[in-house]
Amino acid sequence: MVIIKIFQNKQEMGDAAAQMAAKILQEVLQSKNKACFIAATGASQFEFLDALCNHDEINWKKTEMFHLDEYLGLPANHPASFRNYLKKRLVDKVKLGKVFFIQGDAPNPIYECKRISDLISKRKIDVAFVGMGENGHLAFNDPPADFKTKEPYIVVSLDAKCRKQQFNEGWFKSIEEVPKKAITMSINEIMRAKNIICTCPDERKAEAVRNCLSDKAKISPENPASILKNHPRVMCYLDRYSSSLL
Repeated sequence: MVIIKIFQNKQEMGDAAAQMAAKILQEVLQSKNKACFIAATGASQFEFLDALCNHDEINWKKTEMFHLDEYLGLPANHPASFRNYLKKRLVDKVKLGKVFFIQGDAPNPIYECKRISDLISKRKIDVAFVGMGENGHLAFNDPPADFKTKEPYIVVSLDAKCRKQQFNEGWFKSIEEVPKKAITMSINEIMRAKNIICTCPDERKAEAVRNCLSDKAKISPENPASILKNHPRVMCYLDRYSSSLL
C-alpha cells in the first residue's frame, strides 16, 4: 500500500519526508536501542537529506546505514560517486554509528556484492529512503527489473535513459563518462525494509510516477517502482510537478 502526500514545492516535500523519517527512527531507537536504515542519493534527495540532518533529537551514533547503489569503477572521491555524495550530505554531518558503503571500485564486483550482501543479511532494515528514476527505476534496477532474485546486492547494466538522467543532473561532464554498470540493492532487498519513504520531486519524474503509482498502474518489471504497491508501509512524498499526471 502506498500513501501519497503532495506538496507545493520541493522544500515542503523534503521537510515533511524528513519529519516522518525522524519519527520512525526515534520510535525504533526507543524500542530496541539501534536502528538500521537505507539511504538513497541523487538530486531527488537534496531537500530531504538536508532537512533530516537537522533532526538532532536522533541519536545518530546508534544508527547503521547501508546505501542503495554505486557505479562500477568510480573511486570514492569522484564527484559522482554515491559514497562521496552521502559522506558530504549525511555521514559527515551527523556522525552515524556505522556506515556500510558499496565499494564500486573493488577489484571484483561479484565478491563485493557478496561482502555487502552478507553484512545486510544479518540485519533487519527499519526504514529505506528511496527515490524514483525518470525510467521508473528503484535504486539502479532499470526496466525490466529483476523481481525474482533474492540476492541483496547485484551487478546491473544501466540503460540509456538512466545514464542520460545522470548526465543531465550534472554529475558527469559527458554522457560517455557515465558508467554503464553498477552495483545495486535488489528489488526484493529494498522490499524487505519495514518502512519505505520515497521522495520524488520534479516534472521530469511525472510520467514515471503515473506509470508506477497511479490507481491504474500495473505492477510490472517494466515499471520497477510499481513494486512499492506490494509493500504494506510505503509513504511517497511528491511535489505538485511530479504528481501532475496522477
